Amino acid sequence: MKLYSIAVLLKTPQEKGKILTSKNELSSFGYFQRSTVAEFMSFTSKILVERTATASRASVKEQEYICHVYVRSDNLAGVVIADHEYPQRVAHTLINKILDEFPDKCPKAQWSSVKENEAPFPELEGYLQKYQNPREADAMTKIQSELDETKIILHNTIEAVLQRGEKLDDLVEKSEGLSMQSKTFYKTAKKTNQCCAIL
Repeated sequence: MKLYSIAVLLKTPQEKGKILTSKNELSSFGYFQRSTVAEFMSFTSKILVERTATASRASVKEQEYICHVYVRSDNLAGVVIADHEYPQRVAHTLINKILDEFPDKCPKAQWSSVKENEAPFPELEGYLQKYQNPREADAMTKIQSELDETKIILHNTIEAVLQRGEKLDDLVEKSEGLSMQSKTFYKTAKKTNQCCAIL
């Protein structure tokens, strides 16, 4: 089980996702891949927040990863990216805990003015390390009853979250948030992961 990324975002009035703060654990990736993987995690987090309705949760499978997202009614959002073995309940418990604590460090009045990924929340690094072992979170079962009552939508791919007719390939190509290196990495990885057809 592996937890790769935790991010706190703001869903802006323009329906855009703005990363307020985030932390990644990318030691399992090659050194030269890490910046590209981090870029894609930010990109994916923003798309998920943009496409998730306010006051709702979703879990989205994409290849061997699952992205868990919760957008609160005040438009503060949390995204956790983990492998498919990471318990969904623990991921959503972690998101709840972070979103409850975040306003104490960065009040709501500052959310729209803070620069991208610069909100003060040093505890995020500690949570990323502590929750690498999901059993650490078992003491937080009080939130379990709330989660049981909340409908969590499981999508099989990011494509299912996108609007009708939108394709992830097109969004990657048009994105200003990804460097040319990341776009090339995405295309190469996609070609590598395709199955060969026997003619």
